[in-house]
Amino acid sequence: MNAVTRRTFLLGLLASGCAAGGPEGEVVVAAGERGGFYFDFATLLAAQLEPGLRPRVLATRGSVDNLGVLGRGEAHLALTHADAAHAADPALELRAIGRVYENYLQFVVRSDDPARSVPDLAGRVVSLGAEGSGAALIGDRVFASLGLHGSARVEHLPLAEAAAALAQRRVDALLWSGGVPTPALARLDGIRLLPMAELLPGLRAAHGSVYEQVSVPAGVYEATQEVATVGVANLLVCHARLPDDLVAAITRTLLDRAAALVPEQALGTQFLDVRSLIGTVGVPLHPGAATTYRTVHG
Repeated sequence: MNAVTRRTFLLGLLASGCAAGGPEGEVVVAAGERGGFYFDFATLLAAQLEPGLRPRVLATRGSVDNLGVLGRGEAHLALTHADAAHAADPALELRAIGRVYENYLQFVVRSDDPARSVPDLAGRVVSLGAEGSGAALIGDRVFASLGLHGSARVEHLPLAEAAAALAQRRVDALLWSGGVPTPALARLDGIRLLPMAELLPGLRAAHGSVYEQVSVPAGVYEATQEVATVGVANLLVCHARLPDDLVAAITRTLLDRAAALVPEQALGTQFLDVRSLIGTVGVPLHPGAATTYRTVHG
């Protein structure tokens, strides 16, 4: 199939198989906040998709918001945390195209702050991520497990606002979920991360194995040693009714253009090969993706 015929074929699939908003032939990817991991990855992915599909990246508040956008038919693809995908309404008929990267939970304080662990934030002012973000979901779970909701004053600020508020001492800490180093945080002077790994057993007991221990390497944000924290898989998802051949084309992009799909902030989190892409943490693969992986991997 030549390039022109292939583009026409995929456009026909798109028009017939999904009613997402936007001009005809446009593939909409629900991403996240500008400056964050999701938005950067979605931008790179859009640049590598079939040009005739007219890919467009939609800025959102994050994982939970993305699933709402997908459910309303306003996007064809969405990036989301595995925990948010597991918590989604089954009626959404969510299917995974692949596990693309790992998100690092980053609880950030100023370097002169007395807090040495998350429980030390009792009675403090904390931003737990923008409403609708994956950080807000896990932040709520962390604070609930520690009984901090009754004492800490919780705000939900987008990343840029939260970083400015931390620098100006209007909040004492912020929670972000993304790649490391996240540029908006790396631009701040005098910050450090609180360790979160000790929270992992409680999170897994309450919410399952979607959470795992990861380490932010020494040198990130000028840290002198690595910081153990919590990781959660990033999934590229779609609705079950997205046509198989269209999903297969997207999956081939993940496999064939892997080197071009690594955001600057994806330090140590390059997952784009068959072995890791299929590890979708219990979210079923779309048939178009599963068939493509079987073809490649045997």
